[in-house]
Amino acid sequence: MKLLFLGTGAADWKPEHREDPGYRRYSSTLIDGTLLIDPGPHVPESLARAGIAPGEVKYILNTHRHGDHYNKATLEALLAAGARFVETHVGEVAQFGKYTVTPLRGNHSTEVRHFLISDGERTLFYGLDAAWLLYEEFQAIKAAAPIDYAVLDATLGFIDGDYRAFEHNNLYMVLQQKSVLAPHVKRFCISHMARKFHLTHEWLTAQMLPHGIEVAFDGYETEI
Repeated sequence: MKLLFLGTGAADWKPEHREDPGYRRYSSTLIDGTLLIDPGPHVPESLARAGIAPGEVKYILNTHRHGDHYNKATLEALLAAGARFVETHVGEVAQFGKYTVTPLRGNHSTEVRHFLISDGERTLFYGLDAAWLLYEEFQAIKAAAPIDYAVLDATLGFIDGDYRAFEHNNLYMVLQQKSVLAPHVKRFCISHMARKFHLTHEWLTAQMLPHGIEVAFDGYETEI
């Protein structure tokens, strides 16, 4: 299973920030070049930068309808190019192509779905835009273990005492969750970084390196 992080930013990255050295587009990920998670407004640009034609996208999943994760024009363009939008519901396993997808309820201010995605050989946990994993999510991860790769939300950086911790992770929360999940997950990665709460990508990578946590960036590719 190959992952391409098309975008790795939270909602406070705006077009006027494009000149920032560490500019991040809204979070979205492409699996095996065909399965897109979150058809946000930056996806057409991100696909073009990666040299991927819209017609190569075959399936689309959406975590939730917030504007940085879901854009009607993007979705319509991908559907017109031949993609299929897979509507998901917590408690209902979706199967399409070679994938089996288990939607899980995320801890966010609106309904967010996290995903366990299996291609029959590898399993990915995709858990962006939410705070502490809910107990049901943890139990699902244990049941599906070993998980080959887990992508965790890291919106708030090393910010303590911010009310948004009730719907987003800070890095202290990431480290705690990683320590609990480590027996069940082989590799960890963070994404969905807010502009306001992070320093440079290089600084963040150095902070996470001792903990064995990868830091995604726009265009980051990895195989699990």
